[in-house]
Amino acid sequence: MDQRQQQFGIIGNSVEIKEIFSVIQQVAPTDITVLLTGESGTGKEVIAKTIHQLSRRASKPMISVNAGAIPEGIIESELFGHEKGAFTGAGETRKGYFELADDGTILLDEIGELPLATQVKFLRVLESGEYMRVGSATPRKVDVRIIAATNRDLESAVRQGNFRADLYFRLRSINIRIPPLRERREDILLFADEFAKQICEKNNIVFEGFSNEARELLKNYHWHGNVRELRNVIESIIIIEHGKRIKATDLRKYIKDTVHEENRNLPVYTHKSLDQAERELILRALLEMKSDINEIKTILNHQNGTRIDSRFVEASFDAANPDEGPPIEPVEKIEKRAIIGALDRFKGNRRLASKALNISERTLYRKIKEYNLDA
Repeated sequence: MDQRQQQFGIIGNSVEIKEIFSVIQQVAPTDITVLLTGESGTGKEVIAKTIHQLSRRASKPMISVNAGAIPEGIIESELFGHEKGAFTGAGETRKGYFELADDGTILLDEIGELPLATQVKFLRVLESGEYMRVGSATPRKVDVRIIAATNRDLESAVRQGNFRADLYFRLRSINIRIPPLRERREDILLFADEFAKQICEKNNIVFEGFSNEARELLKNYHWHGNVRELRNVIESIIIIEHGKRIKATDLRKYIKDTVHEENRNLPVYTHKSLDQAERELILRALLEMKSDINEIKTILNHQNGTRIDSRFVEASFDAANPDEGPPIEPVEKIEKRAIIGALDRFKGNRRLASKALNISERTLYRKIKEYNLDA
């Protein structure tokens, strides 16, 4: 592995990673805007930090902002700042992230989650370096290098009307796609060994290593959460197993391939809109109810030894007595159960949970508060 590449925490011997590092070295000395695309957990922030460290702005601050985690009502204030009295609760003038990053670099993660109204103002910063604080009519100038990142298909979002075409074309001049681990399997064991080394040094643990079978399992696993998931697994297994030599049977307790998992209740992550995802959640609940009704029909048929006409069973749910038939679970309970399941699956990681549920991280925070799941 290239020593200079390793110096910046970019691990990998794959052709894809070497090409990415080559592009980084070419674009870093310039001020050109860079768009980083790739699945969650692939290391977009590491790439962004490397670009900053190799730029002329390396001695200045780099500020990372997750656009998807900021409530829509305050996102412009967070990005551009606000004047005293601009809105209820604005007791003093406040600088925004762009102003704080002046002369440095700003990483705007989850750029695809920016509201359309904010996208217009962000485009203005990109094109002219100008912005206005909320509550002010005076334009301000900022000199900042912008790096945007997303795990969404922005081209598809443009077609659906969820992302401005002019902003997309402005961003994509330099687009660095970071491939998932399954597309660069030769790098997986490099990551595993490096993470094991870091974790052992940090926790003063002597690690006996992985068996050959365990290393093969690591290499061939799908790694849905990519580098982030791999690190979490390595950290858990070394600490919990007290540094003993890890066999494939040990490793299987910490990873579970969900690609072919049956009866999965969580919505699968797609690039669909939030409204469509919520409609599909309701549809899923209705389909489950229909399945329950069919089960009841089958049970009744077996118990009576005769076939019951489905028209009479279905009609019973339209009768005057609404209490007849199987209990109907409210959509809110189904939604709450799905959120709890996602948070449990990803050990409280709200970003991964929101992706699995196909809702924005902002919406997940709101739902957690609504259902009092912080307690």
